[in-house]
Amino acid sequence: MEEDQKPRRRRRLIDVQVPFFIPMWRRIVTMAVLVIWTGIEFWRGSYWWGALAGGIGIYVAHQLFIAFDPRDDQ
Repeated sequence: MEEDQKPRRRRRLIDVQVPFFIPMWRRIVTMAVLVIWTGIEFWRGSYWWGALAGGIGIYVAHQLFIAFDPRDDQ
């Protein structure tokens, strides 16, 4: 590999570290959808799906609000 080329970042199953999420409103809307989805699943008695949606929500919250770096080169 030449020196001027940067190594490519490894893809993940749920990869939210993309330029689409740079505007804060998109991150907030994404989290709101996940929170509502989780609440609906628990309200309807689907505890397994509620736990799954909640787990995804926790992971995405970490990626969008704690680990998100909009200056990171893709």
